[in-house]
Amino acid sequence: MIELEGLSKRFGTTTAVDHLSCQIRPGVVTGFLGPNGAGKSTTMRMMLDLDNPTSGTVRVYGKHYRELSEPLRHVGALLDAKAMHGGRSAYNNLLCLAQSNRIPRRRVDEVLDLVGLTAVAKKKSKGFSLGMSQRLGIASALLGDPEILMFDEPVNGLDPEGILWIRNLMKGLAAEGRTIFVSSHLMSEMALTADHLVVIGQGKLLADLPMADFIQQNSRSYVRLRTPQQERLKDVLHDAGINAVSVPATGTLEIDGASAEQLGELAAQHQIVLHELSPQRASLEEAFMRMTADSVEYHAHAPGMAADGPARPTDAPAWGAGFQATPKAGE
Repeated sequence: MIELEGLSKRFGTTTAVDHLSCQIRPGVVTGFLGPNGAGKSTTMRMMLDLDNPTSGTVRVYGKHYRELSEPLRHVGALLDAKAMHGGRSAYNNLLCLAQSNRIPRRRVDEVLDLVGLTAVAKKKSKGFSLGMSQRLGIASALLGDPEILMFDEPVNGLDPEGILWIRNLMKGLAAEGRTIFVSSHLMSEMALTADHLVVIGQGKLLADLPMADFIQQNSRSYVRLRTPQQERLKDVLHDAGINAVSVPATGTLEIDGASAEQLGELAAQHQIVLHELSPQRASLEEAFMRMTADSVEYHAHAPGMAADGPARPTDAPAWGAGFQATPKAGE
């Protein structure tokens, strides 16, 4: 377990992390989400004692990270895939880490095989692709067979097979009772991987709850209906005290506050033909965008659109054509 209590970090007048408190529990994959500049990387660096907090504490199973002897046996982390010594082979990079933490040499071969790098174990890591570097970083995190694993953008550079592999690996490790903490910008991947979410914005905690609860609380769920007898169905719904909103673009009705089962039975009772009856639930991405809308530092606009309307036709510089970043008020 990892405990953050009142964790803060300031760089001059800028507050990167602001009194952040939460617990990262074992047995689940905890996703760490937030817009760019929210303080995710700074938080993870403080958790690993790479940055000193301005105030507050981080405890790993009740201890500060610096108090852990042979820390790789307790915490494995991937923060920067290119942090390995480029002049060393993949094998020697891992061997140095193993020897400094009294990890048996045989474990180096085991993790290289686990991540699929056995064939290139003797090659210098400076020639590795991003995906290969990512696999080597994951191998270093797994080297000490730790109870806690932290990953920052673990699928970056991986091919589809690699993405599926790391997803199943994290789920499998969590099922063994380990603490898995993962940060990613890929909402679709996080939705398939994480069980629990910690969301921050502007350094402050916005949410700390299970994935399903996060989506439910930060999105709209409704039922979509399509029928050739739309007006009649609307009358039936109205008589039942159910409000339906027409969507002309799709020829459908959208209904809040009623279940698909209830609506299907109601239509059947009145012998109304339905061509579509589908519950609609927002994705993690939609829920995340709704929660963090006020925490995004810069907002991009579609081509031809400025922050407050159409862009000027010809007087914008070439680099700005099609993109405009709008800072928040006061910046």
